[in-house]
Amino acid sequence: MKAKELRDMTDEGLAEELLKLRREQFNLRMQSATGQGAKPDQHGKVRKDIARIKTVLTERASKKGDER
Repeated sequence: MKAKELRDMTDEGLAEELLKLRREQFNLRMQSATGQGAKPDQHGKVRKDIARIKTVLTERASKKGDER
């Protein structure tokens, strides 16, 4: 997912996407722990997507703080 796509989303949409990615990260961790890790490249992708969403949310929070 690109940062531009994330910036176009609403805060609620970002929160939903973050929750979905955290669940996927948990599932990947469980698959890896049980020896079923079929997609080892997904770990990095999911982690980076989570970081992108958190970055966008932090940028928005700081902009709201600056406007006050």
